Formats: sequence, C-alpha cells, structure tokens
Amino acid sequence: MLRMLKNLFRRPAIRMGRVDNASIRRTPIRNAQFVSFVDASGCFEARRPDRFDRKLRRQKAFKALLTLAGAGGLGWVVLESARAIASF
Repeated sequence: MLRMLKNLFRRPAIRMGRVDNASIRRTPIRNAQFVSFVDASGCFEARRPDRFDRKLRRQKAFKALLTLAGAGGLGWVVLESARAIASF
C-alpha cells in the first residue's frame, strides 16, 4: 500500500537512467561575471508566475489536500473501529 502511494506521488513522470556527471566541472557559480551582469541589469525582477507554474502549484495543493483527506479518513475509520470494539 505504501509503495502504491509512493508511486502515485513520485516526482518524475518519466523514469530516467543514471547520469554520470563526473566529467562535468562543477562550481557553485559557473560564470560569475555573467551572473553579476544579469543581477546588475535587473532582468530578473519579481514577476507573476505563468499558467504552467500556477498549474503545478494547484496540482501540488490538490495532492496535499488528497493526502490530508486520506489520512483523516483513515483516522476516522480507526476511531470508529475502536469505538465499535469497545462497545462489545
């Protein structure tokens, strides 16, 4: 049951194989001068998210709501079962 729920809520929709990034030179900032230029130019000011981002946020909220409702339902079943057992 837990595996089914984990598969339902897993992040990537497409499974990918392992990627070997050992040959890529990793640095915290790839090109500091470019980052500095972009930051100074003010190109990346706060803006409204587009429709795709809003859709992703709605999906995330719906999954959280569904999980919460499932947990609440499970708790209710456990509570009612305990009351039924206690009445006998």
